Amino acid sequence: MLGLASLCAAITSPVFAQDSNHFYYGGASVGQSKSDSDAAGLTSGLLPGVSAASSSTDQKDTSYKVFGGYQLNRNIAIEGGYFNLGKNSFNAVTVPGGTLAGESKVQGLNLDLVGTLPLTERFSVLGRVGAQQAWSKSTFSGTGAGAGVVGSSTRNDANMKVGLGIQYEINPAMWVRGEVERYRIKNAVGQRQNVDVASVSLVFPFGRTAPTRMAQAPAYVAPPPAPVAPVAVYVMPPAAPVPAPVAAPARQRVSLSADTLFGFDAVAVRPEGKTALDKFSNELVGTTYDSISVEGYTDRKGSEAYNQTLSGERADSVKSYLVTHGKIDPTKISAVGRGEASPVTTLADCSDKLPRAQLITCLQPDRRVELEVTATR
Repeated sequence: MLGLASLCAAITSPVFAQDSNHFYYGGASVGQSKSDSDAAGLTSGLLPGVSAASSSTDQKDTSYKVFGGYQLNRNIAIEGGYFNLGKNSFNAVTVPGGTLAGESKVQGLNLDLVGTLPLTERFSVLGRVGAQQAWSKSTFSGTGAGAGVVGSSTRNDANMKVGLGIQYEINPAMWVRGEVERYRIKNAVGQRQNVDVASVSLVFPFGRTAPTRMAQAPAYVAPPPAPVAPVAVYVMPPAAPVPAPVAAPARQRVSLSADTLFGFDAVAVRPEGKTALDKFSNELVGTTYDSISVEGYTDRKGSEAYNQTLSGERADSVKSYLVTHGKIDPTKISAVGRGEASPVTTLADCSDKLPRAQLITCLQPDRRVELEVTATR
C-alpha cells in the first residue's frame, strides 16, 4: 500500500500541470461476493493426518464498501476505502470418522489507482489496480476426529486487488458504476484464495462547476471638444455649446459550453444549462440593453450541412429559453447558427488521428453558444 501511495504521489504533479478538472468524490456500493474456499484443503491443514470424505461449502454472501477518492483528471483517480466481503462457510465429514465445520469473515482497507476511458459524453469504462490490507476471522467446531480443531483463528495480511467496470454520469453531481473486482486473501491455514465481488456503486463528486468565459470590451472615452480661439478686435458672440459625443454602448460577450447546455447531439436545454442561462438573464436585471445576439457553434466532426443545422437549432433553443424564462424582450434578441466556422482549436491542437473519445474531448471548446449584449447600464 505504501508503494502504491508513492506511485500516486509521483504522477500527481505532472497531471495537475496538464488538467485543472480535478475534484474529490465519495460513494458506497453493495454487491455479492463469491470465494473459492477449499473444504478439503482446510480440513487437512487444520487437522494433520485427517482428510475430508465429503464436504459442502457456502461461498456466497452480501458484500459492501464505502470509499472516497481524488480525480486527478478525466482519466486518472486515486481511491481508498473500507470493504466487507461477508462470510463463507464449509462442512466436512472426516476420515477417520468425525465432522468439521468452519466459518470465515473478511474485511479490510484498500488503496487503488483507477483509470477511466470515456466512450461517449456520459458512458465510460474503468479499470483499477491496488493494494489491500485484509483482516480474516475464522471459527471452527468438530466431532470425532474433528474434535481437536482449534476453536478460532485470525489473519492479517496484505495483497493486491484488481477490477473492471462501466460508469454512467447521471448528472455532474452523481454517477453510477457497475464493477467486478477480485481480492486475493489467505485463508485460516495460509492458503491463497480469491474472493470475487460483483457490485453496483453510487458516486458523488464534490464541487464540480461548469466554467463560463466572459469578455467585456473597454468603454469608449470621448475626446474633449476643441477650444474656440478669440478673434482680434471683434468679439464673437458666445457659440452654442457643442454636445459631447455619446459613448458607444458597451459590449459584453459570454461563451457557454454546448456540453453544459445540451446533451450529446441534442438541442433541448439541460438542467445545468438552464442554471447558466438563468444566471445570465439575472445579470441583465437593471440594465438597459439595445440588443442580444445568440450564436451557435459546433466542432468540425460531422458534415458541414448537419453542423449548420445543429448550431442553428441550439441557438434557437437558447433564445426561446431566455424569452420564456428570462423575460427577455423578443424584439431585442436574435439567434443564428455559425456551424463549424470560427473554431477555437486548430488542427495542430486536435489532430484527426486522435482516438475518437480523445478527439471529442479535445474539440470541446469549439462546441459553444456565444451571447453578445450591447447595453448601457
